[in-house]
Amino acid sequence: MFLRVLHLTAIPQVPEKIVDMKTIVYKSRVDPATLKSRAEEMKTELFIKRFSKPNPEDIHVVSVDKHYDPYVLVDAKYRIEYYTPKIYTIEVAEKTREVKILGATFSPQIENVPESTTEQVRNVVHLEGEELAFYEDKAYFILDKDGNEIMPDQVPIAPSEENPDKILKEFKKTTQKLKLSDRDIMVLAKTKLVKRPENVENVSTEVFQVTEYATIYNPFYRITFRNDKTKEEKTVDIDGVTGETIR
Repeated sequence: MFLRVLHLTAIPQVPEKIVDMKTIVYKSRVDPATLKSRAEEMKTELFIKRFSKPNPEDIHVVSVDKHYDPYVLVDAKYRIEYYTPKIYTIEVAEKTREVKILGATFSPQIENVPESTTEQVRNVVHLEGEELAFYEDKAYFILDKDGNEIMPDQVPIAPSEENPDKILKEFKKTTQKLKLSDRDIMVLAKTKLVKRPENVENVSTEVFQVTEYATIYNPFYRITFRNDKTKEEKTVDIDGVTGETIR
């Protein structure tokens, strides 16, 4: 779970381009007949004891409630173009006493030839300059409602509702809440990406971008069963898109 404290001071302050968050509500693809069939298949299994099996006639469905589970999808990237210091060594003729480059005057120096096995020397000029380099990285990740990063294939794909806000308002009481704020999610994305190279002298351009940002609400059905003989109740959750048992 993403509960650790993130220190913003450890993340460089960089220009941002973040798209508005989209809200996507998946349509349910499981029909009532399928739910009824699944309920009949599993009702006795839920109440099996170690040495006894309940009478199917004692097990009844108390309720079938539609819920929504939220997931957060983030597609982000970071790029920095920067200058790094560089010393350029130019070898000149042995008798050269002065070198002029773009109006600046440099005096050659006698130094040993690098990696030479003999005591060879050369006449060189050292020029201080900067090289333009870049670093970039991308991150695509999905979080569940608790802030745990999950594999993309754990979130089903389905057609979306045309009016998601209306659906979420209708099922407000049975829609799970995200435990992370927008700020928490952006900090997580930045900790994955915003990493300036150690040899940065001057920054030319730098940007943190979020190109896709969405909350996906996936429907699931919570079926409550009751054993009329023992008064015991148990629940099972069925994914509204895949029809699989998820809890």
